[in-house]
Amino acid sequence: MEERNELYPVFLKVNQLNILVVGGGNVGHEKLYFLLKSSPNANVEVVAKKFLPETAELAKKFGVKMTKGRYRRKYLKKRHVVIAATNDAKLNKRVHRDAKKRYLLANIADTPDLCDFYMGGIVNKGHVKIAISTNGKSPTTAKRLREFFEEVIPENVNQMVENLNEYRKSIKGDFEAKVEQMNTITESLKVKKNKND
Repeated sequence: MEERNELYPVFLKVNQLNILVVGGGNVGHEKLYFLLKSSPNANVEVVAKKFLPETAELAKKFGVKMTKGRYRRKYLKKRHVVIAATNDAKLNKRVHRDAKKRYLLANIADTPDLCDFYMGGIVNKGHVKIAISTNGKSPTTAKRLREFFEEVIPENVNQMVENLNEYRKSIKGDFEAKVEQMNTITESLKVKKNKND
């Protein structure tokens, strides 16, 4: 039987959640960068013994709290999500253990077995956001798919979303009737397959 991607995609309101990133090196910087690229108002604190200059600059730009020092369990207090991104595998596993004791969602960099979620490729065009997952198997494939979607999704998609939202508000009737009307209007967005394909 073919292996399936069992992940369930969700979009977290990270500006309303408390996130801890452990690690101020290259991997920590990458995790923080992509988190803030997608969600500039994310509520994040980074704890590390030292930080890359570009991480300090990024944190300052986005108002991210930086705590210099060793990771301690107490940093998990009142958190919802923790990302361990150090080059110390033992420390990353300890963060994971501590997170699980508190029922926190955890992402342990480069250790899929210790991840409750993956930080996949993200396409962002205004209100439209597409998350891409390869089930942790190939980040490069996710990157290429992201680049593809960024090219093919028109820049004016945001205006279309706004217009459809206004129209949706004006539709009368029950939920099913509204869904049917919106489906009819957006039918043209589907790509028709050529019968010869």
